[in-house]
Amino acid sequence: MKSSGQDAWWRKHRLQAQLDGLLAAWRFLTVVPLPGSRGTLPGDLAASLPYFPLVGLTVGLLLAVAAGPLLLVCPTPLAAVLFTALLAALSGALHLDGLADTADGFASARGREQVLAIMRDSRIGAMGVVALVLVLAFKAAALASLSAERLPAALLLAPLAGRTAILIHLALLPYVRASGLASIFLAGPRRSAAGMGLVLLGLTALLAGWAALTALIAWGLALVLFGLVCRRRIGGITGDTLGAVCELAETAVLCGMALEP
Repeated sequence: MKSSGQDAWWRKHRLQAQLDGLLAAWRFLTVVPLPGSRGTLPGDLAASLPYFPLVGLTVGLLLAVAAGPLLLVCPTPLAAVLFTALLAALSGALHLDGLADTADGFASARGREQVLAIMRDSRIGAMGVVALVLVLAFKAAALASLSAERLPAALLLAPLAGRTAILIHLALLPYVRASGLASIFLAGPRRSAAGMGLVLLGLTALLAGWAALTALIAWGLALVLFGLVCRRRIGGITGDTLGAVCELAETAVLCGMALEP
């Protein structure tokens, strides 16, 4: 039997491991700096998956809180563009980069291995640029069409939905590369993290009211349809497609909120 001292040590160790996972999620998903070096080990990144939704919710909360003051000094279209830029800037455009690479690969009339090679190329092609322009335009247009009352809810929900989408694809689709940064996450609790993300997303949607219903339907359709495309083109997912699904999920949520009468 474990002594009380051993139990205390294990509790402290587990708490520290969870804290490292939280810090790793924040460091990976945002460019907001943190002091110290905790949460920087590869093992910390694998343990960070359960905290992806929490980081998304925190980013959304920051944007939602900023909505009121910003709308007092900016017209809605300008505020919409600023919020679109902030969504990209807070993540260091990490997910947009994955979207561009995915668009270049998937839009090519090539076989699986060539598609994967194109996606690994750091240079952005014409279809990548088109995908970036369309996604950013849809986000800005959706935000610009929202009322001042509904805008904070949309900003709160979208980043959470995007990070939860990453977890769902990680949990349900096979990873097709032999290596890569995203392969680190395969050792993490993918299914339980996805379940936790769904619960948090559902609770947050309840706070947003009926306006979130259309957003969640659009979000679900985006996940399913893009997942089918990933299966067909490359047989599963890569780090780039995870970035792409995050961006597509955010866009779907914002457009869904805008479409709700």
